[in-house]
Amino acid sequence: MEGWDPNTKSTLTQIPLLSTKAGPRDGAAWTQRLKEEYKALIAYTQMNKSNDNDWFRISAANPEGTRWTGKCWYVHNLLKYEFDLQFDIPVTYPATAPELELPQLDGKTQKMYRGGKICLTVHFKPLWAKNCPRFGIAHALCLGLAPWLAAEIPILVDSGMIKHKDDVSGSSES
Repeated sequence: MEGWDPNTKSTLTQIPLLSTKAGPRDGAAWTQRLKEEYKALIAYTQMNKSNDNDWFRISAANPEGTRWTGKCWYVHNLLKYEFDLQFDIPVTYPATAPELELPQLDGKTQKMYRGGKICLTVHFKPLWAKNCPRFGIAHALCLGLAPWLAAEIPILVDSGMIKHKDDVSGSSES
């Protein structure tokens, strides 16, 4: 954690670490892992809300907890940009991090793979591997998606690649 800003360190230390090393094919152990995932997500969400830093909503899209969907948003120049968020839990989870997808941004930045999967290879994947199985979905959002949004959204807005929803509707009325 050396080299991280104090705010990131503080946030990360408040997200509970997970202990069950289980993936979707591991039956009862996966159910235990999902419980840990939910506890960590609830703690992270509550912490964000208490710090007035609420920026995502996600939930399992299937009973098995292998498909997740939701929304994430980023505020730039006092305007809120909201995006669909989705990902699947890989069968090799937790050894393999989930690939977070923002389908609306597919093809708008070089730091993204086909289908809107954000690029996390250089910085995040080694960190995930080093912390397996202690890291989970909440950690992927905190250390993967949050910094990606902070780095990419201002550039996409300033370059005109994405527009605020009010700008889009306002320009069509003119």
